[in-house]
Amino acid sequence: MASDILIIDDEKDITALVSDILKDEKFTTRTANNSDQALKALAERVPSAIVLDIWLQGSELDGLGILEIVQKKYPHVPVIMISGHGNIETAITAIKMGAYDYIEKPFTPERLVINVRRALEAAKLRGEVRELKHRGSPEADLIGSSASVNNVRLAVEKVAPANSRVLITGAPGTGKELVARLIHARSLRANGQFVVMNAAALTPARIEAELFGTEDTNPNGGAEKLGLLERAHGGTLFIDEVADMPIETQGRLLRALQEQAFERVRGNKRVAVDVRVIAATNRDLLTEIQAGRFREDLYYRLNVVPLRMPSLRERREDISALAHHFLKRAADAMGLPARKLSEDALAVLQAYNWPGNVRQMRNVMEWLIIMAQPDASGEIRGESLPPELVDTNISVLRTSELPGDIMSMPLREARETFEKQYLAAQINRFGGNISKTSNFVGMERSALHRKLKMLGIGGDDKQAA
Repeated sequence: MASDILIIDDEKDITALVSDILKDEKFTTRTANNSDQALKALAERVPSAIVLDIWLQGSELDGLGILEIVQKKYPHVPVIMISGHGNIETAITAIKMGAYDYIEKPFTPERLVINVRRALEAAKLRGEVRELKHRGSPEADLIGSSASVNNVRLAVEKVAPANSRVLITGAPGTGKELVARLIHARSLRANGQFVVMNAAALTPARIEAELFGTEDTNPNGGAEKLGLLERAHGGTLFIDEVADMPIETQGRLLRALQEQAFERVRGNKRVAVDVRVIAATNRDLLTEIQAGRFREDLYYRLNVVPLRMPSLRERREDISALAHHFLKRAADAMGLPARKLSEDALAVLQAYNWPGNVRQMRNVMEWLIIMAQPDASGEIRGESLPPELVDTNISVLRTSELPGDIMSMPLREARETFEKQYLAAQINRFGGNISKTSNFVGMERSALHRKLKMLGIGGDDKQAA
C-alpha cells in the first residue's frame, strides 16, 4: 500500500508541487500550510513521513517547533526539512533535533523522491530491528513437504494479494503467526508495518488503550499514545488469541473494521486507517459464540477466509525436516558445531505426540544443542533426547533389544517376536498410519494389513496423517 506523506509549507504552490511529485511516484499525500493545520493533520492520522518547511510564515509554530513535537510524540516518523533561505547552522540544528535530512530549495524532483524513499526505508528498518530485538528472529517460511503444509502454502499464495481478512485457527505452537507474516510479506502491503497484538497477554483494562491508543487530554501538553491499529496503517495488524478479547472491546473493533476509522481512548477525533486485520485463535469460536463470550457479527467480519493450521501429529512426515532445520538454526545462533540426529533419535521424534507442536520441537532442538552429548560420529542418539520424549516412546528405542531367551526359541517363534516388536514400533512411529508404515518397511499395504492382523497389532487404516 502507498505510504502517507504529510507536506507542511506556508506556500501553497510549494505544497502542491511537492504533492504532485510524490503522487507521480505512487505515494499518497496530505498538505498543511500552517502549524494549526499541521497539528490537526497529525492528530487525524500519523503519517509515514513528513516533508516540513523550516520557516512557516504567519504560524504560531515554525518548522523546528513542529519537529520538536513530532520527535516527542511520534519519534518513529521520519522528517525531511526543507528551506529556501536556511543556513548551515539551521540545518545542523534540525538534524540534531532528530530530522532525517535537510534539503535546500530549489531542489530537483529526483532528490526529493530519493530522500523520501530513503527516509521511509530507514524508518521501516528501525521498526524491524526493534521488533526483532523484542520478539527474536521469526521464521521466514513453512518447513516441510506434507500435503497439509502444501495446502497451507497454496492458501497463503491465494489469499495474500486479495487484501481480505483471514482467520487462522489451530492448536498452540502450530505456526499461526508465521502464516500471518507470510500473508503480509506476499501482499500488496508488504512495504507497510506488520504489527502484532496478543490479546491473551493484555489485561482487559489495557487492551483498548493498546489497540486504539490514547488521546492527550492535558491542556498543558502531554503524551499521546499511538494504538496498534494506527501503527498498522497501510500494513497488517495481526491479533493473536482474538477469543481472549473482552466482549466490549470486540464491539469497538467491529465498528473500526466496518468504518475503517475509530476514536482513541478518551478522544473525540476520528482517526481514519487503512489496515488489513488477520486474527488467530486456538479456540472454537462457534462454541465461544454459543457461550456468549464472542460476538457472532465480529466472527463473520474476521472469518472472510478461514485457514486452519495442522498439528505436528498430522504432519509427521515433516518432523525430520523440521528437526534438522531447528537443530541447525540453534547451533548457528549459539555459535556451536552442527549436529546430526541418528535414525533411532528420528524414530522417537516421529513417534512422539508433540502436544506443543512446532514450538515445542524448536525448544527441544535448542535443548539438544546445549545439553546432548553426541557420539563419536557426531550424531545425537535417541537416549540423549529429553526424558519426556524417551519415556513415552521407549518401545522405539528397544526395537533391537530382543528377549534374553531368544536364542532358545525356534526360528519361527524368534522371527515372530522380532516382527511384532519391530512393526509395533514402526506403527507407533507413523502415528498408526498404515500407508506410511508400509512405504517405510517396504511391504504392500494389503500384505502389511494381513501381517498386523496375524500378529495382533492394531493400526489406523489412513492414507495420510
